[in-house]
Amino acid sequence: MSTGPERYTDRFERYADRHPRVVDAVVVLVLMACAVVGSGLTRPGAAPPRRDTTVLVVMGASCLALFRHRSHPRTVTVVNAVCIVAVTALEYVLTPLLLAPVMGALYWLTTHTGLRTARFYGVTTAVALMATSAVFDPTYASSPVPRSIGYCFWLSLPLAAGSMTRLRRAYVASMRARAEHAERTRDEEARLRATEERMRIARELHDVVAHHLALANAQAGTAAHFALTDPQRTKEILTGLTGTTSSALRELKATLGLLRHDGAPVPGPLEPSPGLARLPELVSTCASAGFTVTVTTTGEPRPLTSGVDLTAFRIVQEALTNATKHAAADSAHVHLAYKDRRLLITVTNDAPYGAPDAAAAEPSQGFGIMGMRERAHTVGGEFRAGPRPGGGFEVAAGLPLPSAAPEASPKAADDPTGEQA
Repeated sequence: MSTGPERYTDRFERYADRHPRVVDAVVVLVLMACAVVGSGLTRPGAAPPRRDTTVLVVMGASCLALFRHRSHPRTVTVVNAVCIVAVTALEYVLTPLLLAPVMGALYWLTTHTGLRTARFYGVTTAVALMATSAVFDPTYASSPVPRSIGYCFWLSLPLAAGSMTRLRRAYVASMRARAEHAERTRDEEARLRATEERMRIARELHDVVAHHLALANAQAGTAAHFALTDPQRTKEILTGLTGTTSSALRELKATLGLLRHDGAPVPGPLEPSPGLARLPELVSTCASAGFTVTVTTTGEPRPLTSGVDLTAFRIVQEALTNATKHAAADSAHVHLAYKDRRLLITVTNDAPYGAPDAAAAEPSQGFGIMGMRERAHTVGGEFRAGPRPGGGFEVAAGLPLPSAAPEASPKAADDPTGEQA
């Protein structure tokens, strides 16, 4: 909550922005009154100065010049400095009231041009006043240091006040700019987040629908082929087809259930995201469609984060789906290699060289390889896909592994308290 002076300052600045001429007129009248009163002051024990027409004309000219401080701040400062030097030459006492017009000019000069320029004009004015006092004021020689310090002090006050005003205006302007920028980019950020979420859901639905429909199509074709010659095998394939469609429905229900979830309690627990633990189920489903998949693992398997685990499974699933739909071969090989910091996934099929392999055209015709690449890059991995030199197609991905926790030393393991002798 802002304090009272801050609220009054904000109100005054808003009023000054709306009515600048009125504020300038009031300020100039106040400064003129200060100069008139200051011209009648004198030192203790001395006779008051005679107010002739000259000093009133000089101070009036200096105050009237202040009306041009917005367009010509340097000229206004020079005019006020010349006028106050002329008044000093007329042997008037330089009181703060008499210095008020030149102090106002220095303040506006600081707010309009900056501290460096105002400091130069302020120092020049102070030196001119000290030199004029030394020549025309007989009492200046008795106390030159205090008088000089007084001139510098009174002329430095508008510089400090102008710098504070300039900094405050810059701060307020930056806050307004940031607020306007936030207002302009709020809708854009919301659209960007919505687009990213749509892309994520589109990838998930693509992987689920494309994989299960491709397997269902392959299983149905195989069952039709063996319908008359091998009824028992046909029955087994149709049983696997039922499992494929049931799995597709479960995954679609889980994905669409997340879209419908609005914070209210869901009727049942959502199915966990698939991972490499479901790789045997994926292999058996492909086998029921007449597509043989072999899996080899090198290195010591390590637990994966949920994002990497889902990405690894979806990459293998999509690669096998493409091989099932497009490759001329009836088998594929999946190799999982656990390195120090990477899980390397390679899915290959051995279609003969020169055989039609539509998977090679996947980057320009479909979204499978593009989706796999986006998934790998999302978790900080690498992805590569393309034809093999000897024929077939290869999909390779490198996904980051979580850093292994340091093993406890045998001595610490033997001592459950953790204390050492």
